[in-house]
Amino acid sequence: MFSIIDIETTGGNARMDRITEIAIYIHDGEKVVDSYATLINPERSIPYFITSITGIDDDMVRDAPRFFEIARKIVELTENTIFIAHNVSFDYGFIREEFRRLGFDFKRKKLCTVQLSRKLFPGMKSYSLGKICQTLSIEINGRHRAAGDALATVKLFDKLISKDNNNLIHANFDNAVKSYSIPIHIHNELIDPLPEDPGVYYFLDDEDNLLYIGKSKNIRSRIVNHFNNTRTKKAIEMRERIKRIDFECTGSELIALLKESDEIKTHLPFYNRAQRRKLFNYGIYTSLELDGYIHLSARKIGRNSAPFVSFSSLAEAKNTLRRMCDDFELCLKLSGLYKTETDCFYHQIGQCRGACIGDEKPETYNLRVEEALNKYKFEHQNFIVIDYGRKADENSIILVKNGKYCGFGYMNSNQQLNGPEDAFLYIQEKEDNRETGQIIRNYLKKNKVVKLIRY
Repeated sequence: MFSIIDIETTGGNARMDRITEIAIYIHDGEKVVDSYATLINPERSIPYFITSITGIDDDMVRDAPRFFEIARKIVELTENTIFIAHNVSFDYGFIREEFRRLGFDFKRKKLCTVQLSRKLFPGMKSYSLGKICQTLSIEINGRHRAAGDALATVKLFDKLISKDNNNLIHANFDNAVKSYSIPIHIHNELIDPLPEDPGVYYFLDDEDNLLYIGKSKNIRSRIVNHFNNTRTKKAIEMRERIKRIDFECTGSELIALLKESDEIKTHLPFYNRAQRRKLFNYGIYTSLELDGYIHLSARKIGRNSAPFVSFSSLAEAKNTLRRMCDDFELCLKLSGLYKTETDCFYHQIGQCRGACIGDEKPETYNLRVEEALNKYKFEHQNFIVIDYGRKADENSIILVKNGKYCGFGYMNSNQQLNGPEDAFLYIQEKEDNRETGQIIRNYLKKNKVVKLIRY
């Protein structure tokens, strides 16, 4: 049995946005045998640009049931079915997150009609639902509404079944751990409990020696990928040595990154070292020289030296340093990127103001160096990151004080923090190092968190 599902939402982030409409068609492999569709009150306003796409506005959902009121219906309808959607990770992720808020772990085997379409209908210009339905002459009545899109996915699924001469549908169940991908000594009992949540995982051998530590937004998916990896001798060797799997959910992906870094440094697992994981081993250094100018350099980090900012490769460090020179008209010679006894190349083309030959005073040059370096400091020196916890009524917290990472922890989502000192009641204090600041900065640049409290 298959449950073919489509949802509409208030936005694209499952952890921050909510479902506004759902449609479910139960398919027995030949025909639809049951269906259900309803608007859902998301308990928040619907952004205008979303309404302009779906036509669903606040008035339409005001009297609609809230998710917890229909949750049981969804569980009963989808039980013992394969969860199918067009771009299934989106719909499944939102529904799973709604259940997580209720304290329920919603899990279904799942199948993506986008991935199946790529295999069974290769060579199409686009596999979006609208385009593929147009190409296959499937009419959509109610585009960007859950019932219309779900019914179109039903018709697409029917065409995929008729085209599936090699039983690809059964071979592509996303959550089904394929027998050929699991080493013979790894039993399903080790795989079945693995969560689809952010966290850190640990591989151990038959003597409980720690082989490898990793992190993922989806622990289960990442571990299954390890078992599918036969590309290198080291990967196969590690796979065959695994006898036990431990994991710890973190709720927050950022905490998973910080915890993984800390755990690897503490335990030095064999395969983390053997695979030469990309740690932050290179940095940009600053030094005030006798000539009065601040000199910059990109090099490998020494045991007793602290760079201003660190990177996973020398090339990355040098590229960043060159961008700083480009953006702030810094001297290539004083940045260690151009060896010369005279002026640097940038001065020759008018991009350096002449610090390399003393034409620009150290005071004005150094101000621009400081301005460039400020881009790689925390925007605020004292702040708390509030993000998702390991369960619905919990928040994770990360404390940065005086520009230094202090640690992470968890608190009830109803509790309030009046300042950094309150955070120390909840966090495990951790040592700040050259990687932690970089991890936090990089993550906050690219990802949203629930809240950032500045002090």
